[in-house]
Amino acid sequence: MGLEELISRLDYEEARRALLEEMRSEAKGVFDKARRVMCVQPHPDDTDVAAGGTVAKLAARGVEVVYVTLTDGRLGTVDPRVQPEELAEKRRREQEEAAGILGVKELIWLGVKDGELQPTLELRWKLVELIREFKPDVIVTPDPWLTYEAHPDHRNTGILASEAAFFAPLPHAAPCERLQPHFVRYVAYYWTRSPNEFVDVSDHIETKLKAVKAHKSQFGENPVIEDILRAYMRLAGKSIGVNYAEAFKVLTPFHLHCNVFAEDV
Repeated sequence: MGLEELISRLDYEEARRALLEEMRSEAKGVFDKARRVMCVQPHPDDTDVAAGGTVAKLAARGVEVVYVTLTDGRLGTVDPRVQPEELAEKRRREQEEAAGILGVKELIWLGVKDGELQPTLELRWKLVELIREFKPDVIVTPDPWLTYEAHPDHRNTGILASEAAFFAPLPHAAPCERLQPHFVRYVAYYWTRSPNEFVDVSDHIETKLKAVKAHKSQFGENPVIEDILRAYMRLAGKSIGVNYAEAFKVLTPFHLHCNVFAEDV
């Protein structure tokens, strides 16, 4: 039975639920299918905090994971004695250490000044180039449509990653002789209000927390961050009946253009 025929037999609410369920089915188990994953993050530490358990799980399975960090993180302190250039270098070293803990072997740094990231054409085409070079099945990035998100670097990173995923398969978008167009199957957003995919990270939570602790300039020895992360992951785990999980809003390129149902998928 075709989708239209199915909908024609149902009332509005039943038909809408059926359509959404059909769309949601595309998001199920995307990380289980992935062989290459690109994490596009605004600052050093963002992916580790939001999705470090998933990254560790993927790496342990042999999935190739690359981190693309857009800014240098130089503003990430409330201590006026710490110089921006010094902090940027320290955060880079911390991310390298954390990536090693999680099993990430490739780090790419775009070096935009922290707090100054804008969704420029230059950055969009740079990400398109990186996508075509690395050929990820999944892009992991912050949800740029998170309500009340005040940090422009987070919003703009999610927008840039989404735009790049959309344009990467189009041959006349930023054409390059040495790189072929690439179709990204999924974009997985973390820090989202509308998760539709949960990853069981119960076996990798300690690895994640160890990686997060490597970001000493951000978290020091403060146990609060660990308590918060454990609580969030415990809550997400309840959605799928496991101890700890990480939550994502997974969309396909089909959902990311003129799709009035994308918010509800």
